[in-house]
Amino acid sequence: MTDTARAALRRREPQCWLNTARTGVPGPGARPDGVASAEARWQRFAPLLAERFPELRESAGRIESPLIESTALAEALGAPGRLFVKADHALPIAGSIKARGAIHEVLEAVEAIASRAGFFGPDDDPRRLLEPAVQRRLAAYRVSVGSTGNLGLGVGIGAAALGLRAEVHMSAEAKAWKKALLRGRGAVVVEHAGDYSEAVAAGRAAAALDPNTHFVDDEHSLSLFNGYATAAARLHRQLDAAGVRVDAAHPLIVYLPCGVGGAPGGISYGLHLAFGAAAHAFFAEPVGSPAFLARLLHPDRPGLSVYDLGLDNATEADGLAVPRASELAYRVVAPLLAGAFTVTDDQLLRDFALAHRVGGLRIEPSAAAGFSGPRWLGSAAGRAWMRRSGFAPHDVTQVVWTTGGLLLPQHELDALLARARAGYGFAFKRITALGRLGQCVKHCS
Repeated sequence: MTDTARAALRRREPQCWLNTARTGVPGPGARPDGVASAEARWQRFAPLLAERFPELRESAGRIESPLIESTALAEALGAPGRLFVKADHALPIAGSIKARGAIHEVLEAVEAIASRAGFFGPDDDPRRLLEPAVQRRLAAYRVSVGSTGNLGLGVGIGAAALGLRAEVHMSAEAKAWKKALLRGRGAVVVEHAGDYSEAVAAGRAAAALDPNTHFVDDEHSLSLFNGYATAAARLHRQLDAAGVRVDAAHPLIVYLPCGVGGAPGGISYGLHLAFGAAAHAFFAEPVGSPAFLARLLHPDRPGLSVYDLGLDNATEADGLAVPRASELAYRVVAPLLAGAFTVTDDQLLRDFALAHRVGGLRIEPSAAAGFSGPRWLGSAAGRAWMRRSGFAPHDVTQVVWTTGGLLLPQHELDALLARARAGYGFAFKRITALGRLGQCVKHCS
């Protein structure tokens, strides 16, 4: 089985790999109290976020996305059970799932910087950090990150808005509009001709030379990981509000687009804390950049790169274009994952258009990676897996986690939709008709 999966990986063939080594016990590197501390930090700093970001005033400073049930998408994908979209593509501030981890780490960094410098204490109102005198002192410090795009947006926008200098090292895969948006928000963008790993390495090296720089390390950061993990408890509340039961006989199956693995890894760990063995997480990756699946298939090769397997790390999904997995995320969640699957860029574009026309979702192509999950579960192979697992199809709840798109410029969206239409002609007319027949219901907490 493993040899077959490895061969398919090298041939860029889409596949769904099932984790037969799953134990349900997280590996070393993360702790429940770290996630609890992250949630406490969100609550403490909510008044500051509400004051600094107008889009958070209605939610009293909470950064959250809706949970959307779509019968139309379920029909279009042939998905058994109930199908929901966890719409992190619509997260405020950064417009992507990265807002959860990025803003959390920026808050933790600001808290630590101000505490060490002696102008902020544990009992102070966080809004004090916005006072002019404090802002002048914070301006001496920098927050830096290496990114393909969305993490850079989250860190850059968040740090600049809170008075820190923001520096984003962006790889060749990063879209021009993301660089322009960051510069417009006051961040310094350092462009690199190399890939994601090279941009991260360059940012890490530059930060090491400046004691006043905090580097957000996507490959090793527990702060990012814990910030992402808090999403699972919030999903639990949203599912409760939607009347969804989750237990051994009513499984929750979640599909998470995966790049380096920090965001989906953190959420998967959070799902374990919130739902235990009743949650089944699958990672979704492009066939050209299957960094996490490559690591799962080669447990004896830490640091393995997709280049080592003859792959080119080229994909339309810029946010997923990474050559190697985070070892932190791998260690923690490899024993928790139900599996992983890969998708072609053509399929990403088709599902990107499907989500837009049927579900009314404004997402990036990388955020569409998870929609192959419900399609697989409804296939003969997926139904066989459910039978072996003792799941009745009508008792399954599926969640496709979308990851980015809110800030996508209209001209970029239009161009991508035009490419998707050109790619599959009459199928586009069919999914548009399905969209008119279906209905979506939102469950927001």
